[in-house]
Amino acid sequence: MTEIDKRKLVADTNALDDFNRGVVEEFRANGGKVGGPFEGGTLLLLHTTGAKSGTPRLSPLAYLTFEGRMFIVGSYAGAPKHPAWVHNLRADPRAHIEVGTEAYDVSVRELPDAERDAMYPKITEIAPVFADYQANTTRSIPLFELTRA
Repeated sequence: MTEIDKRKLVADTNALDDFNRGVVEEFRANGGKVGGPFEGGTLLLLHTTGAKSGTPRLSPLAYLTFEGRMFIVGSYAGAPKHPAWVHNLRADPRAHIEVGTEAYDVSVRELPDAERDAMYPKITEIAPVFADYQANTTRSIPLFELTRA
């Protein structure tokens, strides 16, 4: 996998869908491991329900674990808008995830502003790219905690 053009993926939903489809296939074929720019990272597959459509949605995402808690970051590579999965989770805070070879239901909690503001620097210590993404947008990038249901 070559270096990814994040701006193109954010701007072109078809390109993003194709890219994500490849990541999902690689994830499932390799027991949750993905190479290229994601090699060594922690990825999960997030299954949500479309907020408007009601149809199943699948998003491969990086996740971080801090003090035994699992978090996902609505960064969308620092784009000015939230990724679609953020809207889906706000409409229905239940999801299903695949992590490695395990799959289970989770309840999802968006961190309120004060808690988000306290946690975001801890997240960026683990994954500095999220500091870059926040610097590239005026929106507050949301954090979500996933808890096994």
